[in-house]
Amino acid sequence: MIAYNIQNLRKTYRRQTRPATDDITFQIPQGEIFGLLGDNGAGKTTLVRQMVNLLQPDSGRIMLFGKDIREEPDYVSGLVGYMPQSGAALNRLTVGEAVYFTAHLRGLSRSAARAERDRLLEVWRIEQVKDKWSGQLSGGQRRLMQLAVAMAGSPPVLVVDEPTNDLDPVNKKHVWDVLREWNTSYGTTVVLITHDAVEAEKAIQRVAIVRDGRFIALGTPAELRAGIALQVHVELTFAPGAQAELPAGFEPRQVAADTWSISIDQGEVPPFMAKLDYTDVVDIRLQSATLEDLYLHYVS
Repeated sequence: MIAYNIQNLRKTYRRQTRPATDDITFQIPQGEIFGLLGDNGAGKTTLVRQMVNLLQPDSGRIMLFGKDIREEPDYVSGLVGYMPQSGAALNRLTVGEAVYFTAHLRGLSRSAARAERDRLLEVWRIEQVKDKWSGQLSGGQRRLMQLAVAMAGSPPVLVVDEPTNDLDPVNKKHVWDVLREWNTSYGTTVVLITHDAVEAEKAIQRVAIVRDGRFIALGTPAELRAGIALQVHVELTFAPGAQAELPAGFEPRQVAADTWSISIDQGEVPPFMAKLDYTDVVDIRLQSATLEDLYLHYVS
């Protein structure tokens, strides 16, 4: 089943000549983790605000599970949990109230909404700020609260805009772990908006790269890799104190005391490995093009 079916979507803001979304067409199957990747100002948030019915397109159509969202505006709020970049609208509620009322508005009874609140505060490890005003939270705590609010009532679709902003590395990893678990355990469709290709690669199954309001690439990371010739990263670690003996004609980059990295075309890998002196080499790692490499290729 198709969760989102978006056809020829176009939006131009007043006093601007270039469309913020320019004739975008794509589908997101139910149960997919779909990434929107692009620089700030590329049009990602404008697109997403239209997808959650907070902004009306000039033309085009957005279908959610087969229904046109403009014909039934309330339909979206019951099926989509949206986490915007800013959560200022929740400032007059405590953390617990924000999650509870959202769950209740999505159809849970009062007792079920209380249980849902407690469950999500535990999932996001913010039980200790349950009674704190949302406006008094740190940036990281606010992001985790917004995720809990978006997930309240277990909507079948989550749309999360820069979910790891303001988070430390431990909580960033936790966000990706939970989103993947929700997707696997509940079949939740996740639409992820980010400008960080390194972070996005940890979760997404398919990605659209956005530039100037258009999709310039769309597919799985493997499909995008297959469409272009990219380099392989070879990382060599030598024994402590050993002299790094590397084949001539390549440009190595030292990344640690005894570790060097070289980026070469795929066809150059066999001759490079044949010329390498393995005497003091203790570790070799080869990595194909990352999502960040793909992103930089397509936007440059």
